[in-house]
Amino acid sequence: MSSPDELSHAAQFLTARTVEDFRSTIAEVKRRIAVAAERAGRDPAEIELLPVSKTVPQERIRLAVEAGLTRFGENKVQEAHRKSEEMADLDLDWAVIGHLQSNKAKDVAKFAAEFQALDRIKVAAALDRRLQAEGRSLDVYVQVNTSAEESKFGMPPEDLPGFLSQLPQFETLNVQGLMTLAVFSTDAERVRTCFQLLRSLRDRTREADPDLIGPGKLSMGMSGDYAVAIEEGSTCVRVGQAIFGERALPDSHYWPES
Repeated sequence: MSSPDELSHAAQFLTARTVEDFRSTIAEVKRRIAVAAERAGRDPAEIELLPVSKTVPQERIRLAVEAGLTRFGENKVQEAHRKSEEMADLDLDWAVIGHLQSNKAKDVAKFAAEFQALDRIKVAAALDRRLQAEGRSLDVYVQVNTSAEESKFGMPPEDLPGFLSQLPQFETLNVQGLMTLAVFSTDAERVRTCFQLLRSLRDRTREADPDLIGPGKLSMGMSGDYAVAIEEGSTCVRVGQAIFGERALPDSHYWPES
């Protein structure tokens, strides 16, 4: 089980402002990933770290790149697109991890390597249409609302089978697995329940029709709860503040994007 310091939404994160700062924060996150993986009897190499750079200016992202990062997650499409253009001189991959309106699909189709918040057929169709025009494909995760909170995006768990069954018609979308946001709480067991539900949904889909879930990856866990997510099977943790430092505004300003 997680130790108390592995689950905290009130932690004071170092604001990384130099390459050495970033090397330090990245190393600490990777250390915690390894500890959580060992606790769960897992190989840390199975777990992908997706650094989340929302609100971070390109000057600091460039320092993070010097420290070894090459892939970043962003909530807002406009911000992600702008940064991808500002840093086009670097070989970076961008993942859009926030709610997407169908009229922004054209932007995602131009630059994103991955989209982690697919939860509507209308958006899937818009992405497919735009990706065909661009002559490319896109890795996607299907977002599920495992906390039953109305404030969060993602489909209800009971809608997942029907939704997945419709995705094969969109040939440009490569389903990688499922994504969720846990309840925002320092109660580890409440958080854990959200992650357990996502894993069980993945497992049930594999049993029913494994072709619908692709590799069956699980994107779950952020700066405050990624250790618990790893214990429950996460293969991708989305970590922002533990790498870049605390944001000026609380997470509620960004999750969800209203």
